[in-house]
Order: sequence, then C-alpha cells, then structure tokens
Amino acid sequence: QVQLVESGGGLVQAGGSLRLSCAASGRAFMINAMGWYRQAPGKQRELVARITSGGSTNYADSVKGRFTISRDNAKTTVYLQMNSLKLEDTAVYYCNADATVKGITWRGGDYWGQGTQVTVSS
Repeated sequence: QVQLVESGGGLVQAGGSLRLSCAASGRAFMINAMGWYRQAPGKQRELVARITSGGSTNYADSVKGRFTISRDNAKTTVYLQMNSLKLEDTAVYYCNADATVKGITWRGGDYWGQGTQVTVSS
C-alpha cells in the first residue's frame, strides 16, 4: 500500500513561517488527491488544505490567506507553506492521500502519515 512520511514540523514563534512536506511511496499507486489535516489537544481532527490531481485546492477558513498547499509534478509529494502562524495553529499535522493501489486489481484507499508536531509560541 501507500506510505506517507511527513517532515518539517517544529517550534516557531507566532508570526513566523514553517513548511511541511509529505512524500508518498509504494510499489504501484496513483494519487487522486493529497491533503493536510491537523488535530489539537482536546479537539477533533480537521481539514487544513487539500489538492486534487487536477490541481484544485481548498482550505479551512481559519488558514485561508496564510497557508498554501502545493505538489510536485509527479503528484507524489505535497507541501504546506504556513505563514503568519498563530498560537491556535499548534497541533499535530497529518498528511493524507486518496490513492489507487495496484494489487491483483486496482483498489482505491485512504492513507495517513504518522503526523508531525507544529508548536507556535509567543
């Protein structure tokens, strides 16, 4: 199946910037869409940003104008550029992929990375 590995998380001061990366790997797969979700302590996991194979994007209202999602030409790596970070952006950020995997036949599936911690301080 598809494996997702996130990187780029860390500690940053409010107003600063951070760039997250997520690389997808597997034996045989096609990416339909990739995105970023986050979960803060005591809160439900929420969609942050998502990009389809066609390049369409959507963002949570709370991050519009501050975060930008992008991908590479192979559509196997997704990035999240986070600017003007706020204290409320502190959360574990998870990479997600909607992919079709080749086994005996092609099968669709939803895959998740291990998560990377983003902490915004004052």
